[in-house]
Amino acid sequence: MATRTGQDGLSRERIVDAAIAMLDEGGDGALTFRALSTRLKTGAGAIYWHVANKSELLSAATDAILAEALRSDEADTSPRGQIRAIALGLFDAIDEHPWVGGQLSRLASQAGTLQIFERIGQQVEALGVPAGEQFYAASALLNYILGSAGQNAANARVHEPGTSRADLLGAEAAVWTSLDPATFPFLHRVARQMGDHDDREQFMAGIDLILAGISAGR
Repeated sequence: MATRTGQDGLSRERIVDAAIAMLDEGGDGALTFRALSTRLKTGAGAIYWHVANKSELLSAATDAILAEALRSDEADTSPRGQIRAIALGLFDAIDEHPWVGGQLSRLASQAGTLQIFERIGQQVEALGVPAGEQFYAASALLNYILGSAGQNAANARVHEPGTSRADLLGAEAAVWTSLDPATFPFLHRVARQMGDHDDREQFMAGIDLILAGISAGR
C-alpha cells in the first residue's frame, strides 16, 4: 500500500514518528495538534488530512510501537519461547515508551490489545491447553504482562531528579529492614533481593511461574 503524502511532503508515518517523540518526551498531555504542527513546521489542517483526531493519532502511535515490539527474532520457536519473547518485547517497549502502557489499559477492545491477546492465545493453544481453559490462561498472561510492565514504567517516572534506581530501591529495602521482624519476617528475608534485583529478570520469573502453572494444570 502506497504511503499517502501531501504536497508539503508530510506523510502519516512522519506524523506518527513525531507524535511518538513528543509522547516519549512529555507523555499524553504533551501531544496536541498545535504543538505537533509547530514541531513539523506545518499547519494543523495538513495534519488533519492524514489523521482525524488525537485518539486516532494515539492509536496509530501505539500500533507502531507494538508492531516493533512483537517482531520476534527469538531463536526458540516453541510456544513457551514465543510467549516469553512476546512478554519481554512488550516489557521493553513499555519501559522505553511508558505512555504505551496507559494506552493499552484504557480499552480492552483496542486494536493493539486485541493483537497481543491473539498472539498469546495462539501460543497457549499450541501449548496443548484444553479449549475450555485457553481463555483463562491467555488472560492471566495478558493481565500480568500489561500490569507488571505498566507498573514498572510508572515506577520509573516517579524518581526524583538526580535519584537513581539503585537509590530508590536501596531506600525501599532499608524501610523493609527497619520493620519489626516478628511481624514482617518475609520482608526481612527478601529485603536484600529487593534492593538489588533486576526488573526484567523479576518480570520474566513471573512469566515462567505462570507458564509452569499452565503446564502443571494440563
